[in-house]
Formats: sequence, C-alpha cells, structure tokens
Amino acid sequence: MGRGRQKAKNTKVARELKYFSPNTDLTALQAELATSSNDEPEYEDKWADLYPDEQDTTTDSSDSSDGGSGSAD
Repeated sequence: MGRGRQKAKNTKVARELKYFSPNTDLTALQAELATSSNDEPEYEDKWADLYPDEQDTTTDSSDSSDGGSGSAD
C-alpha cells in the first residue's frame, strides 16, 4: 500500500517537467553556437602505445605445423 501516493507524485513531477518552458535568452544561445573555437586537443588514445597495432595477419593453416597431429605412415 502507499504505491498510489508515490505514483501520483511521479506523475505530477513528470507533468511539470513536460510543460515547463523557461525563458530562453536566444541571443546568448546564438552567440555561444556561433563561436567555433577549437580549444580542445585532437583525441589521443592514451593506451595506444601499450598494445601493438592490429594488422591483417592471415595465416594459411596448411603452412603451420601443429607438432605431431598428422599421420606419418
């Protein structure tokens, strides 16, 4: 019991959030979006030097020997 009260509170909060529209300063928003400063450095993978690069190392299975699992007649 008591689930109805909690559900009513959640519904009230959801309705307030849905229909809430604050005053937006559009000139400030336009000024923020218009500036295109590239202050952020390019992405650098900090773990890249710990692991070798992935390369296409396709090996033919007939070239490698598996140490005695063949038939030697």
